[in-house]
Amino acid sequence: MSDGLTFVLVHGAWHGGWCWVRVADRLRAQGHRVLSPTCTGLGERAHLMSRAITLDTFVQDIAGTIAAEELTDVVLVGHSFGGLAISGVAEAMPERLRHLVYLDALIVEPGRSPFDGLAREVVAARRRAAAESSGGVSLPPPPAVAFGVLDSADAAWLERRLTPHPLGTYESPLPIRGPVGNGLPRTYVDCTTPSYATLDRVKDWVRAQPGWNWRNLATGHDAMVSAPGPLADLLVELGRG
Repeated sequence: MSDGLTFVLVHGAWHGGWCWVRVADRLRAQGHRVLSPTCTGLGERAHLMSRAITLDTFVQDIAGTIAAEELTDVVLVGHSFGGLAISGVAEAMPERLRHLVYLDALIVEPGRSPFDGLAREVVAARRRAAAESSGGVSLPPPPAVAFGVLDSADAAWLERRLTPHPLGTYESPLPIRGPVGNGLPRTYVDCTTPSYATLDRVKDWVRAQPGWNWRNLATGHDAMVSAPGPLADLLVELGRG
């Protein structure tokens, strides 16, 4: 298919490339090229868990995939925590990217860490959970309901696969000089049903910034699980521009 798009789908915290299978299958069936890499320490790469994993590690994971596969004109999608990695990739290799899609994504400003944007009591609770579960190396996964996955079969499918998340990625700064998105075409997709309250501050910030497109998707935070068809359609629409 000569007009097929190229998608790189980046997962969020506790997830892996596996979480995109329902969306990827739909996109490939339409003739698009799809890669869904897993970041270091997660999913099938859980054996690489380390205190040394930082946000820069995740940026290198995704940038390395794009470079090794010699991809260009990429629609780069970051879900949740994956929004941080795509911000880094946008600065590292903007010439390879077509559109950035921040899917219910976490965003921090240049040089700030994810923990910088969270309430003190939330940070304290997460550090405590990491200390109790892994000696401070990783955060244990929450239940599927935390991601807005309410169907019991989907929840069981998700919880079988979630793995601990490297704590260092929450403590390390986003390795960009700015601005977020690097001037590339970019869209924030707000998953509204139910809304993921942790991202309220992020969404307020995006709405106040110039140059951002905004779309709503009536599903929960893990849209790739709960609404793969509508999400795939939206990604193609955004990729076509």
